[in-house]
Amino acid sequence: MKIIKTFTLLACIMLTGFISQSQNISQWRGPNRDGIYPEKNLLKSWPESGPELLWTSEEIGIGYSAPVIAGNKLFINGEINQVAHVFAFDVNGKLLWKTPNGKEFFGEGYSANFPGARSAPTIYSDLVYVCSGLGRISCLDAQSGKEKWAVNMVADFGGKLNMFGYSESLQVDESKVYCYPGGSESNVVALDRFSGKPVWTSKALGDPVSFCSPIIIKLPARNVFVTLSREYLLGLDTKTGELLWSHKEDSVKLEGEHCNTPVYSDGFIYSISGDENGNGAYQIQLSPDGTTIKEVWRNGKVRNSLGGLVKIGDRIYTTSDDKKLKVLDAKTGQIVEMLNGMKGNLIAADNLLFCYTDNGYVNLISGIGTKLEVVSKFKITKGEKEHFAHPVIANGVLYIRHGNALMAYRVK
Repeated sequence: MKIIKTFTLLACIMLTGFISQSQNISQWRGPNRDGIYPEKNLLKSWPESGPELLWTSEEIGIGYSAPVIAGNKLFINGEINQVAHVFAFDVNGKLLWKTPNGKEFFGEGYSANFPGARSAPTIYSDLVYVCSGLGRISCLDAQSGKEKWAVNMVADFGGKLNMFGYSESLQVDESKVYCYPGGSESNVVALDRFSGKPVWTSKALGDPVSFCSPIIIKLPARNVFVTLSREYLLGLDTKTGELLWSHKEDSVKLEGEHCNTPVYSDGFIYSISGDENGNGAYQIQLSPDGTTIKEVWRNGKVRNSLGGLVKIGDRIYTTSDDKKLKVLDAKTGQIVEMLNGMKGNLIAADNLLFCYTDNGYVNLISGIGTKLEVVSKFKITKGEKEHFAHPVIANGVLYIRHGNALMAYRVK
């Protein structure tokens, strides 16, 4: 009986620690950065005009940044008059504060067609961590918006801005903020999250930055920081910055369209790129100690530039550049199902898929694990420019950003 009580106590302690940590952080693509949101009892269909619109704000400036909801506040990045800003709203759409974060990305030549905010904020407890498209990282007080510290990845670490600007949503843990300046010497950097001072810098492979928002894989032996550079999938030890392994993409075009955050599940890493002759979708097996990798499969017929992927059970769901939602067997990489007319950003919640397509439609899709079906959809009419921002679900509300417009829909 004593053994059983001890085991139960340990299990409760471990569970409490996990819950506490997940409650501390709010970030890009959900609690685990895998596009899956822990919502329950959501609507299984919507009216023809769409779910109830609770509120709209058109004061967030220009950009593609997704919102992040932490407690009773929403945080989002945007550009006003060429200056990056961080905005905080209450959940009823009332602006609480806005704080500037230096000049924002505007580009030159072709890239000038895509100005504005890129990355999503990361909130850890009472602090907000943001990055502008020009590489200025700042730490703000979540209640007041007051800046605590700031660094610049180009000026302070020799970072190299790519053609379309810095786009990573910062990865934060208990003590550090991780960033990818992309310089030859300070390729990846870990900052003390309370002071902004460097904890370590890593040369890694010296490869230029792409557009990936990283993940941290927590293993018994070590924690592994995983991201995509211009030509490689990289794994670094979070404690020291040591490069543990790399996996080369076959080829890149322009700046290397590696925008999708990798997904880790049960010892495997899944990644998808949009390069014409690259790996497409692939699975990497990670050793139990995190120090070695082995490619298991790849599928070059699945190409996705920036829409994300979700893994549910033994299936991977993603849209592809040929305008199809493709379902892959996670063990083999083979396509087992397709849904036509889908190219855009994909998330999941309550055994439903939500696809915000690049032509402005929000699709509600049922049939995960059986046969996919679009049960409802509606068109986003507010806002401007591309439909690139990823949707977010929190507290029964679906948030859609289209340029300077942010909309909140009741889906519960």
